[in-house]
Amino acid sequence: MATSPDDQKYKLFTRRAGLISGGMLVLTSGLIGRLYYLQVVGQDQYKLLADKNRISFRLLAPERGKILDRNGYGLAINRTDYRVNIIPEQTDNVEKTLEALNLILPISERQKRKILRAVKRQRAFLPVTVAENLDWETFARVNINIPDLPGIQPDMGITRFYPEKDLLAHIVGYVSSVNVQEIGEDPLLELPGFKIGKNGMERILDRRLRGKAGNSRVEVNVMGRVIRELSRQDSVAGDTLNLTIDRDIQKFTADRVRDESAAVVVMDVHSGEILALTSTPAFDPNDFNLGISQKKYDVLLNDARKPLINKTVQGEYPPGSTFKMIVALAALEAGVIDANEKIFCNSKYQIGNSTKHCWKRRGHGAVSMVEAIAGSCDVYFYEIAGRVGIDRIHDMAARFGLGNKFGIAIPGERKGLNPSKGWKMANRGQRWQGGDTANVGIGQGDVLVTPLQLCVMMARLVNGGRAVMPKILLSDQETASEEPEVIAYNRRNMDIVLQGMSAVINKPIGVAFAQRMRQKDMSFGGKTGSAQVRRISKKERDVRVRKNEEKPWVERDHALFVGFGPLENPRYAISVIVEHGGGGATKAAPIARDVLEFMFGKDKQKSASVALKQEDNT
Repeated sequence: MATSPDDQKYKLFTRRAGLISGGMLVLTSGLIGRLYYLQVVGQDQYKLLADKNRISFRLLAPERGKILDRNGYGLAINRTDYRVNIIPEQTDNVEKTLEALNLILPISERQKRKILRAVKRQRAFLPVTVAENLDWETFARVNINIPDLPGIQPDMGITRFYPEKDLLAHIVGYVSSVNVQEIGEDPLLELPGFKIGKNGMERILDRRLRGKAGNSRVEVNVMGRVIRELSRQDSVAGDTLNLTIDRDIQKFTADRVRDESAAVVVMDVHSGEILALTSTPAFDPNDFNLGISQKKYDVLLNDARKPLINKTVQGEYPPGSTFKMIVALAALEAGVIDANEKIFCNSKYQIGNSTKHCWKRRGHGAVSMVEAIAGSCDVYFYEIAGRVGIDRIHDMAARFGLGNKFGIAIPGERKGLNPSKGWKMANRGQRWQGGDTANVGIGQGDVLVTPLQLCVMMARLVNGGRAVMPKILLSDQETASEEPEVIAYNRRNMDIVLQGMSAVINKPIGVAFAQRMRQKDMSFGGKTGSAQVRRISKKERDVRVRKNEEKPWVERDHALFVGFGPLENPRYAISVIVEHGGGGATKAAPIARDVLEFMFGKDKQKSASVALKQEDNT
């Protein structure tokens, strides 16, 4: 029986309806299955993802630790940073707002372009810094005019500040913004405006000063705007560090050599605590914190007196006659000369085909060791250096700290050079010659020292033979160190050397007799030195050796002095180097005398104050 057209249409419709229903059933099943997976199986995972979009963790920068002197004076502190931000979404026209602000707070075209670039990069509700480190008057004017400055937001934060400016720049150093190469594993370094130590103790002890970050857990909307704070863990401030430096002594010393290219180190001969570490000229570390201009940096960089160099630990100089105590002690200990033996000086000393000269044109005549140290006779030391030999001089110099690094918390410390036969062969492929020994015998030739090394040498010479190490951090903040080693030597031999250093200042035969102190309890001893920076030719000696003041500054001798005081029961050691200063007796010794006199006076005031308190208590 033939199928009617209506039946065929009905069957076709039924099949299609069945297919559609089946398809819908499959889709519905898939949808239900997916919903089940999202709501049940994947609930924890997607809840976590949702929370991550809703909840934001933000780092809280810690307050940087302070650096104080031994008496608690602030050398590197934190102070309120008055700054101005702009919130783009709160103003119809950022450029017009900046123009209005410019009438109160000058904004250069360069700053303006930088601000506009930041506005384009960031979300409209986030603040963009317009100016920072403002003085209070400028900040107050901005606050008064806020109604006419839509989008402007005055703000207060914390910034690093160095109240003593250039006084301790080489010791303390400075902080500056983090560059791309310095960003490591610490997420703190990625915070906008976060600064780290770039020089001095700020750099060496940056981890201790930096502190530990806190965090804030906040709820945000889809645009990233903070709705509320859910929890908070405060940051931990960095360590406060107390230095051994005495700000008053440092200031007096710096003022005394402010017009010179110089280095002065003062330390306690028993504890090794450094009381002053002065290098002039210096720089203002606040400039680097705020962002030093290229013009100002170029001036510092091109200054012939090198204000960016810490001469106390980075400067390497021939020690000149300040090295003669080492040669004298080495000769006495080796038994190659007796203290009473006299050597005749007629101003010339022959070594092979070479003639060396004494600084005194007519010579010193016959001199003993004490007289040779007091009068700084070069011929005497040419002779005894030749007798004792370079290797024994090298060993004695090493025992007193020359040629060594001490590892104090200041970057750039140099080792100097304490030469020996082996050193010359290894570095120059040449054998050591008698003339080399003679040169080293008067602190010239290959030997190089830093002012810090000279001060350590002096401390070890006068403290009874303890190999004291220099310290820049107070002992309660340093790892406890072992008792200093005892330097083995014959006490009688050291007494002879000390007599010579006393005579330099306190006897008419001494080259620095004019610098003596009249009061017995304020007397001191020491040794002058003048280090040549250029060789004097035979022709110049035959005609006339020019005086230092007749030479260009860069050709003048370095002036040196190492000293100790008081003469009885020494407490302080000092080293002074004035670059191209000329004579040690006329230039460096007066500086040391004035610094020691200041310190003696300070000690007297302190003693009087203590006595007065005890009397009041009684």
